[in-house]
Amino acid sequence: QLQLVESGGGLVQRGGSLRLSCAASGFTLESAAIAWFRQAPGKEREGVSCISSSGGSTNYADPVKGRFTISRDNAKNTVYLQMNSLEPEDTAVYYCAARPYSCTVVARAYNTWGQGTQVTVAS
Repeated sequence: QLQLVESGGGLVQRGGSLRLSCAASGFTLESAAIAWFRQAPGKEREGVSCISSSGGSTNYADPVKGRFTISRDNAKNTVYLQMNSLEPEDTAVYYCAARPYSCTVVARAYNTWGQGTQVTVAS
């Protein structure tokens, strides 16, 4: 069974940091691009960041540029999202998603999704 499991969410104060993990089971991440999306209450889901299967290409949404860093450890079959300088506007459920090889901002192009992890940033 193909599965992604997010972890690392929680409650943090403004300016704090969290590191989210996205662990895969049932398949190897080596050939998968992994994206992070988030959805805040009452808002549409938005793309946050993505890393290609090789790790050679990464991209970030404008609101998180310079604060978030995506990385992957294929040996651990895990992708990470380091989030620094967190702001209340970052509060959302964060999801990771997988698709073959290359990144896209189109959420429906991702065929495997995790269950999400809650990130709450207090002001």
